[in-house]
Amino acid sequence: MSEIIEHIAIAVPQQQLDDLRTRLTLVRWPDGRTVSDTSQGPTPEKLAALVDYWRDSYDWRRVEAELNGWGMYRTTIDGLGIDFLHIRSNEPNATPLIMTHGWPGSVLEFRKVIGPLSDPAAYGLDPAQAFHLVIPVLPGFGFSQKPADTGWTPPRIAKAWITLMDRLGYERWGAQGGDLGCAVTDEIAKLEPAGLIGTHLNFAMFPPTPDEVQNATPDEQAALGDAKYFWDNLSGYAKEQSTRPQTIGYSLADSPVGQAAWIYAMFQDTCGTPGDAEGSFTLDELLDDIMLYWLPNSGASAARMYWEMEQSGWSTPATIENPISVPVGFTMPPKEAVRKSRRQLDRRYSNIVFFNEPAQGGHFFALEQPDTLVADVRATFAFLTS
Repeated sequence: MSEIIEHIAIAVPQQQLDDLRTRLTLVRWPDGRTVSDTSQGPTPEKLAALVDYWRDSYDWRRVEAELNGWGMYRTTIDGLGIDFLHIRSNEPNATPLIMTHGWPGSVLEFRKVIGPLSDPAAYGLDPAQAFHLVIPVLPGFGFSQKPADTGWTPPRIAKAWITLMDRLGYERWGAQGGDLGCAVTDEIAKLEPAGLIGTHLNFAMFPPTPDEVQNATPDEQAALGDAKYFWDNLSGYAKEQSTRPQTIGYSLADSPVGQAAWIYAMFQDTCGTPGDAEGSFTLDELLDDIMLYWLPNSGASAARMYWEMEQSGWSTPATIENPISVPVGFTMPPKEAVRKSRRQLDRRYSNIVFFNEPAQGGHFFALEQPDTLVADVRATFAFLTS
């Protein structure tokens, strides 16, 4: 029974949407202000505009129909109900590809690449290279089941994803990810399952070594400076979620504006237009993602993944001593705060088949620069499927 794959539909009760509107109407804003910029977090003006739109104009049913239209499924793996999108291409030789989101992202990160990857002919691309897409919801995120026990770290999730691809009947497949999705994808590659042909990443999670810091090129020095600024000034969320996810969880569960600000700050700080979330995303795109935390009450359960990683002592499997040998392609956006250089990557991944440093884009690259991501995924797997 545990191997059953069930087709599901998201149907949020209207009562929940009415409750949300009431909470947005009764919001109590922080009082007092000492700076006018984003150095203390999102500005009141930006959050107020987001909330006004959310309360008066936003349409959740549009998103619900979009998710259900792609095809939502659920299966139980390792005792936990995992939700996933499954989009099968009409192309007979399509390559199965599992794509993993991160925090505070969601499966909606991939909404703009689903069509071009699964139905390239409709987008003027060569139909000879198409993909069946499997896009799972991380445990405790979205409407996936919330873990009732500890231990859901990237290695455990990687094993679950391998089981999922096997359960779907895919014998030869690839994997893609960014942010936490990079961690899971690297762990899949480390395990070298028989069906895995390669991966594509738009993030890299390893820290530089002391000699890499000492011998950094000018470009690497600039990247190290950006990373230092990020960890020193913009990473409070990570410390909180790594140590006290339950503490912040009460606010995330009780206040939609609190949940929105917690997520909005990350989009604001790490996008391709740093400090200006609306320069990279529409209000609908921001709220669509926020709603996948608010409606399922998954703010705390998603935050716990950071705690799990901290408690387990997890660190990236891509090391200089034991580099990952599975073929991999990289896209390293210019506004990614913790970007890595090609030579740093070469020391930890022994079989890089594609590398691109695009002209634009930040941390949420699939949503920000979908055309480039599609091209880079296609270029990566062109090496692996020819």
